[in-house]
Amino acid sequence: MLQPTFKKNDQKAKLFIYAVSIIVFAAVVILSRVQLKVDLPFNPHLFASISATINSIVAVLLLAGLITVKQKKYELHKKIMITAIVLSVLFLLSYIAHHLFAGETKFGGEGTMKAIYYLILFTHIPLAGIILPFILFTAYRALIGEYEQHKKLTRITWPIWFYVAVTGVVVYWMISPYYN
Repeated sequence: MLQPTFKKNDQKAKLFIYAVSIIVFAAVVILSRVQLKVDLPFNPHLFASISATINSIVAVLLLAGLITVKQKKYELHKKIMITAIVLSVLFLLSYIAHHLFAGETKFGGEGTMKAIYYLILFTHIPLAGIILPFILFTAYRALIGEYEQHKKLTRITWPIWFYVAVTGVVVYWMISPYYN
């Protein structure tokens, strides 16, 4: 196993994780209701493409992280998972930028495709809203060397994070034809 990266301080960690999670959730909710009327020198839907690309990479990294930990390549696993977290931060910035500059896009499909789209969207949104503190607590447990607790949390965190990453890309594919 790896040596802990950080010294354990659950009180500060909880405060930090809850504060970051609440701030990010509030920012996404508030900023998704705001549209800036700015004449960008590029199509603002480029941010959605960037977000989908990042989510695709995160999904691949999550699979690679799972494989490397099962192979007991812990140092590589750590690097992969930290990269997935950093890319998720970049995803979040791109996601917010897309909504700020492009506004909301309505799905234009009908029938079965519309039902599938909304089923995916209505599972994706709440899971995306709750996964951040799980990711942060899971990472924290690994970084302080509490690997058993990390493994327990990972059983919850990994499948939800993977689902959110994959369905984020699927939602993009389904709605992108309706971008102006």
